[in-house]
Amino acid sequence: MIQKTIIEAVIFDIDGTIVDSVDLHAKAWQRTFAKFGKNILLEAIRSQIGKGADQLLPVYFSKQELEQFGEAMEIYRGELFKKEYLPKVKGFPKVRELFERIKQDKKQIALASSAKKDELKRYKEIAQVDDLIESETSSDNVERSKPCSDIFDAALKQLGNIASENVVAVGDTPYDATAAAKVNVRSIGLLCGGWTQPQLRRAGCIAIYRDPADLLARYEDSPIRQQDSLRAAR
Repeated sequence: MIQKTIIEAVIFDIDGTIVDSVDLHAKAWQRTFAKFGKNILLEAIRSQIGKGADQLLPVYFSKQELEQFGEAMEIYRGELFKKEYLPKVKGFPKVRELFERIKQDKKQIALASSAKKDELKRYKEIAQVDDLIESETSSDNVERSKPCSDIFDAALKQLGNIASENVVAVGDTPYDATAAAKVNVRSIGLLCGGWTQPQLRRAGCIAIYRDPADLLARYEDSPIRQQDSLRAAR
């Protein structure tokens, strides 16, 4: 028996996916780490962007250090980013047009980001998509950020009565694909966040595009638009 799986909703990551912010986040963390006694290469930090602070900080700091000044680091980083780096964030081209195309197909759109809620609000304004979104989930809404599944699990619940196989995620990091897979959501990868095609493929991405504009240009043949013929379990 053949079943048609129709995508009913798309869950988008934000940093590196719809806004160009990865390098800015990495620079803010690098300056924060230096202030608290650790000089870390920018490229090493950049490879961790996509995780929330709860998953990123333990890569470089011990449990004892985090108990001592982890909260102070997060506060410092947040204030530094908002003051010096957030004003520099720009949206990738054609994001709104991509969202509008998805809405034309009567599919829901959700945001699932490891960003803080106040940053998420500003990103929606930068990308000009606030009026096209049904729901959103930030790191403030869950206990654990990506690559744990909490953010995608919360996003699915907000979308309502939609089966996970009828949802596709769009992200720029292996952490997005890993988190989505844990709740049985397939992922599309975008290269605009800096990860390579082999890295995103290994993480489980079923299709890869250069950026939102490329996904829009090839939308008709993308997993968002196509109906997948799947063999039902006997």
